Amino acid sequence: MDHEIDGSGSWDPLGVTLDATGANVALWAPGADAVDLCLFDADGTETPIRLPEQTFGVFHGHVSAVAEGTAYGFRVDGPWDPASGRRWNHAKLLQDPYAHAMDGAFRLTPAVFGNVGTDDLLRNDDDSAPFVPRSIAVGSAFDWYGDQPLNIPWNDTIIYETHVKGLTMRHPDVPEHLRGTYAGLAHPAVVDHLTQLGVTAIELMPIHHFVDEVHLLELGLTNYWGYNTLGFFAPHAAYSSVGGRGGQVREFKEMVRTLHQAGLEVILDVVYNHTAEGNEFGPTLSFRGICNPGYYRLSDGRHYTDYTGCGNTLDVSNPHVLQMVMDSLRYWVQEMHVDGFRFDLAAALARSFHDVDMLGAFVTTIQQDPILRRAKLIAEPWDVGPGGYQVGEFPTLWTEWNGKYRDCLRDFWRGATGVGELGWRLSGSADLYAGDGRRPYASINFITAHDGFPMRDLSTYEHKHNEANLEDNRDGTDDNRSANYGHEGETDGEGINSIRHRQILNMMTTLLLATGVPMMLGGDEIGRTQGGNNNAYCQDNEISWFDWHLEPWQRQVLDVTRALVRLRRGHRVFRQRFFFDGRPVREGGAPDLAWLGPDGQPLTDEEWNAGWTKTLGMYLSGEVHPVPGEPALAPDDSFLLLLHASDDEIDFTMPGAPFGTAYTTVIDTADDVAGPERTYRASEAIRLTPRSSVLLRVGN
Repeated sequence: MDHEIDGSGSWDPLGVTLDATGANVALWAPGADAVDLCLFDADGTETPIRLPEQTFGVFHGHVSAVAEGTAYGFRVDGPWDPASGRRWNHAKLLQDPYAHAMDGAFRLTPAVFGNVGTDDLLRNDDDSAPFVPRSIAVGSAFDWYGDQPLNIPWNDTIIYETHVKGLTMRHPDVPEHLRGTYAGLAHPAVVDHLTQLGVTAIELMPIHHFVDEVHLLELGLTNYWGYNTLGFFAPHAAYSSVGGRGGQVREFKEMVRTLHQAGLEVILDVVYNHTAEGNEFGPTLSFRGICNPGYYRLSDGRHYTDYTGCGNTLDVSNPHVLQMVMDSLRYWVQEMHVDGFRFDLAAALARSFHDVDMLGAFVTTIQQDPILRRAKLIAEPWDVGPGGYQVGEFPTLWTEWNGKYRDCLRDFWRGATGVGELGWRLSGSADLYAGDGRRPYASINFITAHDGFPMRDLSTYEHKHNEANLEDNRDGTDDNRSANYGHEGETDGEGINSIRHRQILNMMTTLLLATGVPMMLGGDEIGRTQGGNNNAYCQDNEISWFDWHLEPWQRQVLDVTRALVRLRRGHRVFRQRFFFDGRPVREGGAPDLAWLGPDGQPLTDEEWNAGWTKTLGMYLSGEVHPVPGEPALAPDDSFLLLLHASDDEIDFTMPGAPFGTAYTTVIDTADDVAGPERTYRASEAIRLTPRSSVLLRVGN
């Protein structure tokens, strides 16, 4: 089909926007001399069309006969002067930053690099088009069947972090052709698992279209996690069961619609802090060839400032780059119906010039945006730059991955510390979040995440075993805060395995019953292992994929996890909207929160601060303080949670007035989940098994 410029088009919106006769085409490329839109026929024939107009640094035109599914890219002419950051090169086919779909593989060849060899000043004029993906023109028509945001309150939210491919690739009930895809994740067998588990939100590891890093391709590996984005508007094509010529957009929407129908929100892990182009020696795929000094932070005009550890940092202090990020976020909310975002290395996005600035452009722009400020916003509150650790510092709209909760709970359960910090972490981390008016749900509580050991490996390995990553076990953190209980790796020893399985249940208990928003790592509920690999970002294989064939102990973990989620969802006392204050709700009553020692008495200052204190009782009152302007709430059940991290048994005495007169076991991680309930009277002692936790319902 013949294509021609039939008008100058408009500088807004950016990207390729289809209409009745063709498409408006607009690309922000300030400093460039010319921009060609390159259209590709089914046989790969390329037709370049020069965009005729430039307005505000945007090259634009209206092109006839561009239909849905058309493959395209851009070639941009301009000065080649890497010493000043200018790297325009017409030989490189560039992806549209606003493409809603991409198709085709990135293949490692010298042609994809703008420079020659290891000299980034010498220009490489080989054509990259045969070796890079294509952008795909996509329409927006879709029947959502009336789908609306679920708007689940933060304090009722339970997050399940997972991977589209890993969750479904080995699921026996998912048809083989759907495994590893958006459609596979929306399959009834997977949705049933999630709904029976009781989580309310699924947080997907990156689904923005990404490519493999150069060093992984050189090692014969691939990027599995996806933190190497090429297209911020495009669902990753490899996760589509229907191919990459735009069908992935419809399939993603169908997945979201299905999950919403099941009562599950969808949160995306998004990577706006860097791109797939790496440093000055990386491939030229899009942004570098469009406007290198505009898209990236450059340290000296030539080299890239790297706050991410990935070679470059996107410059969101540039208004046009910030516009792209905000346009992308709004697109995923408005057009793709997602419910929120987890921002990878969010501190890098908050940097103004060099310092992290919570009043800077990125944070401020989201604050005033009427669409985005209503979405769920989760910060990974750190980056690798100076001053990058920002836990507790993001503003009121934001929640945060609470790394201090993770470290504290890991240390407590492996017996490395006492209870000194534990009280803060179990009660919502008021020391981090109460001071500026935030609520307990500002804390996203997690013990495990994609980065690091899953729960099973935390109690199986004391050291990382990343040999499969082919970096001589140098990659991944050495700060695992894990324990193997006498043997490194899997064993048939019943005693060791009993402790390990109990530790998984202990960690799950404290995760799901603590105040804040729990985030469960997908697979922990079935005892998934990565074989000691704590950095499986390049393991697109059985190291990372869920194994759904469960042994009896794994089914017990699943049963206990489901029971804990039911408890959380069924009892308001575990879903606090406000921080505790330690005062009785009514005269003569128990405080809303109390901390007790094994003698049934409140902990003394000495016991709080002693490293030898390994046992803690957490009393949670079902009575709540009245909130001005809100109707009074009926009392909930009260509970006593006992946590015991010692290697020795201990007797814990049930407290008397004003707490309760009877205590009935609900969960005991030392017993089978179906074990009989036992009731203890005040002043009676319960014997706690080494490394165990017990939840008791309080009666009067």
